[in-house]
Amino acid sequence: MTEAARGTDPSAAGEQPFADHYVVCGANALAHRLILELTEHYEVPVVAVVPDRSRDHAPRIEQLEQVAAVLEFPGVTQEALAAAGAATARGIALVDGDDQANIHAAMSAQGMNPEIRIVLRMFNQRLGEQIQTLLKNCAALSGSATAAPAFANGALGRPNSVQVGDRYLYVAHDPDELAGHLCVAADRIDRQDLDRLRLLPETESAARPFIELATAFGEGGPIAVRVPQQGEDGEPPAARVQPDREEGIAVLQTLTTEPRARVPLPSRLRYRILDALRFFTGARIRLVLCTAFAAILSAAVVIWHFNHSIGWTAYLTMLDAAGSAQPDQMSDPTGGTGGLWQRVAQVVITFSGIALLPVLTAIVVDVLASGRRGLPRSPSAGLRGHVIVVGLGNVGTRVAQQLNELGVPVACVEIDPQARGVAAMRPLGIPVVVGDGLLADQLRSARAKYARAVVAVTNDDAVNLEAVLEARALREDIRSVVRLFDDDFAHHVYATIGNVASRSVSYLAAPAFAAALMGREVLGTLSVFRHVLLIAELTADPGSPLVGMSRNDIEAIGGLRVLAVRLARAPQSYQWGYADRSRGLAAGDRVVVVATRGGLARLNTAAPETVLAESASN
Repeated sequence: MTEAARGTDPSAAGEQPFADHYVVCGANALAHRLILELTEHYEVPVVAVVPDRSRDHAPRIEQLEQVAAVLEFPGVTQEALAAAGAATARGIALVDGDDQANIHAAMSAQGMNPEIRIVLRMFNQRLGEQIQTLLKNCAALSGSATAAPAFANGALGRPNSVQVGDRYLYVAHDPDELAGHLCVAADRIDRQDLDRLRLLPETESAARPFIELATAFGEGGPIAVRVPQQGEDGEPPAARVQPDREEGIAVLQTLTTEPRARVPLPSRLRYRILDALRFFTGARIRLVLCTAFAAILSAAVVIWHFNHSIGWTAYLTMLDAAGSAQPDQMSDPTGGTGGLWQRVAQVVITFSGIALLPVLTAIVVDVLASGRRGLPRSPSAGLRGHVIVVGLGNVGTRVAQQLNELGVPVACVEIDPQARGVAAMRPLGIPVVVGDGLLADQLRSARAKYARAVVAVTNDDAVNLEAVLEARALREDIRSVVRLFDDDFAHHVYATIGNVASRSVSYLAAPAFAAALMGREVLGTLSVFRHVLLIAELTADPGSPLVGMSRNDIEAIGGLRVLAVRLARAPQSYQWGYADRSRGLAAGDRVVVVATRGGLARLNTAAPETVLAESASN
């Protein structure tokens, strides 16, 4: 790449303007991963537009030799779009900036090129759906919404799932659950060396044993059929999906209902009651309240002992507590009912009420005032079995909301009191520790000693790792989910820290953005450690390479497995494990596949003739 192509208009530098390329606007981690997806897997020319070549991931993007040009503009303006060749581009991805800026840039790009494919990142998913109907050939995706389920499910220790029709697909690692699987998702799984892991490894055909039998039947009669042994090319039929006990295996399975996080009812009730006591502020006020309530309750028992009426007891107790009851007078023939002990009880209730009512008034005023000031709640002393979310950016906010919807107690830690997620937690009643103090002190305030998991999802890998280590210092067996961008760093974390899961938001979201830019519909992503599998539903439109391709043709591309087929004549019916491997897809048929990033990219440009030729040569 020439220096003139970086940061300048190529036409002004004497070069030919860009054409039939893709434009990626942004310099964040998602933009970096997306450019890698497009250049390495789809092998298409990319022009990057960054706000500052010296900040964020822009220096890394500039070092990518496959990028056609890196242009520097403060914003995605008409000038920036013209310099990037939006008028002749095939697609544009807007993955940086806020929702309003991305929408404005998308409208400008479509005004310059009505046929351009637009993919924009939107935090507000509802608004994104409206934009998709407004703009032609547009897809609005949320990177945080795509990645958040992997973090939430990792914290709960349950599999992440993707809904397809009336089923939920998930990756199972337990060898006892391999029966009824759809396909082998990965093998050679070794936590000490994740580079050995293979996604969608090649497996022998179901017809292979019969072909071998027919081949072994000679003119002189049947000859001994040699059964392949473990370790030879191909696996014996009885052990096709049996896991290697040392390395492990993962398979793709389905559930009829989404796995739920079961929190026992007694635990939920105890959490709610103890958490409500938090509104009684400090320990001293709680001591005053508890003492006053105990005294009033004891005195009420004394009054009930003399009149044996619960209704009159409650009536007199409340009046005494408010200072409005008539005293028990011995001279009144219709008055005194309990004598000395009732008088003592009334005095105790009255003085306890004098201490109680001002405290209750102060609590109500403090709660209302705190709500008006927009102050977040603090974690209560009764918080137990909760998940701590460190960092309330887009991803942290999504994770906390999902966990709260599942009924799991949540506490958050955020350094910036003005962060968007802090305001989002208030109406949900989720406590937040806000401040820039020591992370260990903040985790202690978030009751990490009693938490079930910690999810560290800030934008800084070092801060995320520090949060996990500090939480483990407070509770050794706490489950940890850490957001890490650097793959090598993540592999070292897996190898050295137990009970930890590493996820990368950009790694999970970038394949979906790249596929959407190519016009593919990705239903969701499934993570196998740091690797990603895509669940996509593809339509065999007229003129599409899919028309005429069979299941064997699709899987011959590599990195693909056909999970289900929806025929055009029965679009509501998912035929799982479609048995007819030789039937070509007709126009209007839809196919659900699980694919690696490279596999889905190869399918994007495959043609039936090419696939058939490759299959014949093999």
